[in-house]
Amino acid sequence: MSVTAIKSKESAAPPPPLPSLLRILVLTTIAGFILTAVLGLVVAGTDIEQGQVQRLFYVHMPSFFGAFTAFAATVFGGIAYLRTRNPKWDRLALAGVEVGFALAIVNLLTGSVWARPIWNTWWTWDPRLTSAAIMVLTYAAYLMLRSGIDNPETRRRFASVYGILAFSTVLLTLFIIRLRDDTIHPVVVGASPQNAQGTFEATSGVVIALIPSLIFWTTLVPITLMWLRMRLEQMRDYAAQRRLEALES
Repeated sequence: MSVTAIKSKESAAPPPPLPSLLRILVLTTIAGFILTAVLGLVVAGTDIEQGQVQRLFYVHMPSFFGAFTAFAATVFGGIAYLRTRNPKWDRLALAGVEVGFALAIVNLLTGSVWARPIWNTWWTWDPRLTSAAIMVLTYAAYLMLRSGIDNPETRRRFASVYGILAFSTVLLTLFIIRLRDDTIHPVVVGASPQNAQGTFEATSGVVIALIPSLIFWTTLVPITLMWLRMRLEQMRDYAAQRRLEALES
């Protein structure tokens, strides 16, 4: 396909001024960070067995579900792009991977910091930890795939298929603690064999901070960050098109 054909198909436009709804989301997200931090660090009581390090769960667990939301958006964007070939859906898919990848890294790092005093190790090849690491590496490969394909339409098509299939690693990570009995990873909500091994179940004190954090990280954080990232990608596409036009003139 010629460069001119690619340019005419994409017809990138500059993003509109920052919408009022996005401004509200940004301010609400900032307020949410402050509120959930106060709930987790001040309002919620200190866990009797684990001490202060237990407070990491108010970020650790919600950040995974925020990544779940973002990766689910990648699946939606990938399917929509394959059906319509509209670049805006590819921008959504890319934003979902980048935001989800960042939140998954937060999940891994906070889990490692928690594990050091509780399990006396930074890392163990527990089924849940292993599946979470595989998930992160899978989406890192998605970003490498995109950077290795020059043709925009080919890149978007391959990335859409990959992003849909990669979601299987998210589901595996989500359900593996219920499918495997040999994992020592805590099941925070509800009774489980893991909780009989010295971990904890959700008490009223935990719920005070955990529920608002779950709602915040699962909705506001990924939605706001993905929207901002999509606008940035739209600016990038528009700049690339204008640069191409300047070279051709």
